[in-house]
Amino acid sequence: MAIEFNEKTKEFHLYNNDLSYIIKILSNNQLGNLYYGNRIHHKESFSYLLEGGWRSLAAYVFEGDTNFSLQYTKQEYPSYGATDFRYPAFEIKQSNGSKITNFEYVDHNIFNGKKKLSGLPATYVENEKEAQTLEIILYDCVIKTKLVLSYTIYEEFPVITRNAKFIYEGNEEITLTKAMSCSVDLPDYDYEMVHLAGAWSRERHIKIRKLEQGVQSIYSLRGASSAEHNPFIALKRPNTTEFEGEVYGFSFVYSGNFLGEVLVDTHNTSRVMMGIHPNMFEWILHRNETFQTPEVVMAYSNKGLNGMSQAYHKLYRTRLARGYWRDRIRPILMNNWEATSFDFNESKILKIAKTAKEIGIELFVLDDGWFGKRDDDKAGLGDWYANTKKLPDGIVGLSKKIEDMGMKFGLWFEPEMVNKDSDLYRAHPDWIIHTPNRKTSHCRNQYVLDFSRKEVVDYIYKAMSKILREASISYVKWDMNRYMTECYSVAKNAESQGRVMHEYILGVYDLYEKLTTEFPYILFESCASGGARFDPGILYYAPQGWTSDDTDAVERMKIQYGTSYVYPISCMGAHVSEVPNQQVFRTTPIETRANVAYFGAFGYELDLNTLSDEEKESVRKQVKFIKDKRELIQKGTFYRLLNPFEDNVAAWMVVSEDKSEAIVGYYKILNVVNDGFKRLKLEGLEKDKAYYINEERKEKFFGDELMYAGIPVKPELLCGNGGDFTSVIYYLKEA
Repeated sequence: MAIEFNEKTKEFHLYNNDLSYIIKILSNNQLGNLYYGNRIHHKESFSYLLEGGWRSLAAYVFEGDTNFSLQYTKQEYPSYGATDFRYPAFEIKQSNGSKITNFEYVDHNIFNGKKKLSGLPATYVENEKEAQTLEIILYDCVIKTKLVLSYTIYEEFPVITRNAKFIYEGNEEITLTKAMSCSVDLPDYDYEMVHLAGAWSRERHIKIRKLEQGVQSIYSLRGASSAEHNPFIALKRPNTTEFEGEVYGFSFVYSGNFLGEVLVDTHNTSRVMMGIHPNMFEWILHRNETFQTPEVVMAYSNKGLNGMSQAYHKLYRTRLARGYWRDRIRPILMNNWEATSFDFNESKILKIAKTAKEIGIELFVLDDGWFGKRDDDKAGLGDWYANTKKLPDGIVGLSKKIEDMGMKFGLWFEPEMVNKDSDLYRAHPDWIIHTPNRKTSHCRNQYVLDFSRKEVVDYIYKAMSKILREASISYVKWDMNRYMTECYSVAKNAESQGRVMHEYILGVYDLYEKLTTEFPYILFESCASGGARFDPGILYYAPQGWTSDDTDAVERMKIQYGTSYVYPISCMGAHVSEVPNQQVFRTTPIETRANVAYFGAFGYELDLNTLSDEEKESVRKQVKFIKDKRELIQKGTFYRLLNPFEDNVAAWMVVSEDKSEAIVGYYKILNVVNDGFKRLKLEGLEKDKAYYINEERKEKFFGDELMYAGIPVKPELLCGNGGDFTSVIYYLKEA
């Protein structure tokens, strides 16, 4: 790992064993990009990679020079209007109405380690030798504004992280109307764009499209990163597969409105940009004020999509997630929501918990309905005190009774929301996001609290922390069940309304930071009506998230498969739920429900007391299996094998770091009459090691034969008598 500066040719070369990234200070003192891709040798000059020349209709930077136009130059952080007509990375409106800027290089810093971003989640280092950082300082002397572009390269990961910071030093004011976190110009457009799209209960489905001239983009303007588009795009070569070929990933460590786009110009350059969406964003800076963009993590792989994913998995699991629970084995939990909805009392809850304990489950989670006058979704949100009609001894008493059984206790909150039928709303009706003199829309009978206001965040922190201090709580499920409409803060003046959506997310981060700091041993799980805010920003505070409200095993194959493009399986909440499934009304074998859920943060979402004795015995075996194997699942290397978006079967596997053991999941969605023979080829094993399969120590199989010849899939091993929605788990152990 190194960051080299060629002083004579004014070039920066960032490289490690996997990648190189080369920046050049151009003749106008702005920044150009010479190369991003597979590692190349360092040398004293890469200037031959700077392209230029005369073209008709081009505008040129210098009078008399018809070689240098920014329109045809690959840049690092481009502006608009000074010979480049493509979309810019930023835009600054000045007091005279102009948006033209000229940020020129003035200095740079190279140092070991990585700085923390104030008030924002970001990847980190645990010692300075893990990474190096380059800060390039640019200055616009007309508007007296400094721009600091930050690049961090890790030694052990094929990633570079990017962010930008604006510092205003003038005496008037400037207005940022766009401030992306990164921009990369690539020299061709022979790529397919990969992104993760969907909606409630079908989050993060894989979408692939060929790049064409024009603009291809994904976005959210919902106040959250959204179920519709995840803040991630990748560019892969058309021949790139899961295990071979080149791919560039761009993942945004942010939880609010975002824009990810690829602009292909008519000379075949691809400009990739990612950052806060410029719509609904307007940030005024006065003297000595700064604006810091969130971080983008760029991952490069020449080992296919799995190579990119594995880079994100390990980085995000070990250098984005933090705290006590980062590396600890997650407890097997039981959540009561699908078992009871709002209809419960203490007796019913204790009965479910007692059976869960007998079967070996470790954590009971009480979901929505325990607070205020909450008997349905029309009342109570914001009133974070126990409903003593349901729970006569309150949360304090219930949590003690659960712990006396030998289980841990967890609790559901939706801290960002309020019902109008609540004590909180009656006391503070102006605390919701709403536009004066306009109709205020509702969703699920609830409204969004104005987390851009410190007093609102502080109030919710006081209410939540009181419960967490008084009761015995080991886990918090943090939900968020609607998007933002009529965005306006009545506490702010007109010129500050463009700050509200970003300041709202900063308020969410602030509350998370307060709670995780005061209660470091509580396991926080994020939830947003399922997976509507499943992003790297939240992962910084909550090491696991509810992947989707859709708990159907067949649908979860696609959801978890797509989610794994970026996120480690250790952060994917995955539960066995009742059948017929509450979302799609499908009935699947209890074995398949578990075989899918094993590859995540495992738990149950049903009433065990309604199961047959045979089903309860299956659950006991599942609990024993996951207790034995969860460290491997949580910390192993994940491989996608067969794609459920493309076939009637799906498969994936996890391999331990030392390659001594592995777990494989194989799933057949629909039965096929007189089907052909199937072989499943594995990945990631040590080819010279011998393995036993499923602890049947009759025959050894070498890693090379399991990877190259494969395992014949025997229908009789599939659960459910080989019918629809069947599956099998293979456990491999070094002989």
